[in-house]
Amino acid sequence: MSPLLFGAGLVVLNLVTSARSQKTEPRSGSGDQPPFRGADRYDFAIMIPPGGTECFWQFAHHTGYFYFSYEVQRTVGMSHDRHVAATAHNPQGFLIDTSQDVRGQINFSTQETGFYQLCLSNQHNHFASMQVYLNFGVFYEGPEIDHKQKERKQLNDTLDAIEDSTQKVQNNIFHMWRYYNFARMRKMADFFLLQSNYRYVNWWSTAQSLVIILSGILQLYFLKRLFNVPTTTDTKKPRC
Repeated sequence: MSPLLFGAGLVVLNLVTSARSQKTEPRSGSGDQPPFRGADRYDFAIMIPPGGTECFWQFAHHTGYFYFSYEVQRTVGMSHDRHVAATAHNPQGFLIDTSQDVRGQINFSTQETGFYQLCLSNQHNHFASMQVYLNFGVFYEGPEIDHKQKERKQLNDTLDAIEDSTQKVQNNIFHMWRYYNFARMRKMADFFLLQSNYRYVNWWSTAQSLVIILSGILQLYFLKRLFNVPTTTDTKKPRC
């Protein structure tokens, strides 16, 4: 294969790779398929390696409200520092807010449409991994309908009232779901803490029991040596 054909192949491969990695919105009126944006809310746990960083991207429109909460559930390794550094960036890459604690929240209104970046860094621990529970997403106070569609919409007062009531019920259910996730995060963190304390108490009790038994055996051995009387014979008698 000639060098010219090899170089042309590399250029084509780079163009295909860069085209696949785009996350921008499709132009209005184009027939292209929109990018995969995923769901509006997520909740899961992830293991972050020592000194590692994990990042996620969440799509949001400019009329939404972004929420991000986390809690460190446990650490695995030599260190027991449970602090984690969380950051949020807008689609342009600018920092929005930071949080460095065992648990925290980052909430903000989305001012532009695009993919928002969330990162968790285990920079405080270089000898231990940590399990972090995440709950993030975006919600909208009203239906996602533009102004032209609202002007063309002709509904009577009864349907408007039903729509407003339904929207309020959906928002209340959503906030109840968020509070439930907060309780679940705390429950799992307490569960792992109880497990750690249980193992620590069992190990420390076993070690203390072995020390007590060993000290009793040594005391008995030395006490018996104090009362040892050597046998005397005609040729072997104790010295004065």
